[in-house]
Amino acid sequence: MLKKTTCLGLIFIIVGMAQLSSAEENLAKKSQNPVGNIISLPIEYWHHDGIADDGSADALMLKPVYPATIGDITLINRFIIPYLGVDANSTGEDLGDITTPPLAFNESGFGNIQYQGFLTPAAPGDIIWGRGAVFELPTNTSGLGSDKWSAGPAALVLTMPGKWVIGALVQNMWSYAGPSDEPSINKLTFQYFVNYNLDNGWYLTSTPINTADWTKSGSNQWTVPLGGGIGKLHRFGKLPVDFKLQAFSNVVKPDGGPDWSMMFAMKFLFPK
Repeated sequence: MLKKTTCLGLIFIIVGMAQLSSAEENLAKKSQNPVGNIISLPIEYWHHDGIADDGSADALMLKPVYPATIGDITLINRFIIPYLGVDANSTGEDLGDITTPPLAFNESGFGNIQYQGFLTPAAPGDIIWGRGAVFELPTNTSGLGSDKWSAGPAALVLTMPGKWVIGALVQNMWSYAGPSDEPSINKLTFQYFVNYNLDNGWYLTSTPINTADWTKSGSNQWTVPLGGGIGKLHRFGKLPVDFKLQAFSNVVKPDGGPDWSMMFAMKFLFPK
């Protein structure tokens, strides 16, 4: 009788652990989905090195996400709020989500705030899509951004078969208002993301941000990074936090652009 009770107890424990592991994997995949229906507060630190040969730039970014569901559609609201520190004599750089103007001095302060809004099905199928718009507001201080107002379309598609989360996001912004003596903005951002989920909340990840500045010509248009890293979903009590560390080498870059970048991110998740 004791052996039967012990065996049944072990079976319940194993089943419970499997269900917990499955729930954690589902939460990790939802965190990796840019249009996942989950409230989150990502905090990212970026370091860019090799600007104008020996300069560097650092960025601390808040990216709060708040989804709102109305009927069959969910609106994903995402803000990008950057604080920058640039130590370089640069001609203006594409730093992923951020573009800095030409700088001939060391400076720190706030960059331009971006808003991204995506409409996505509340009950998505195997192929998940999102479409919407991006807006950039000239909120910068100390000259750490354009004083132009910019906006443009944005779209996303992804799929999550098995342990994979694979997809891409593309957007293009054009300036439409602001000082006439400021350079115009016409910038493409293309980000693909490939994640493979391992056991116990660990996952492999690659999410490089490719950019093209259409106002420039030739080899100065594109920034193309290659690289990746590792992530881990961990719970602090009932609060899940998604950690991620990545490094990238810019295999294509404009003159004076950064040679390499690294990022560390913490995403606080607030599942319903």
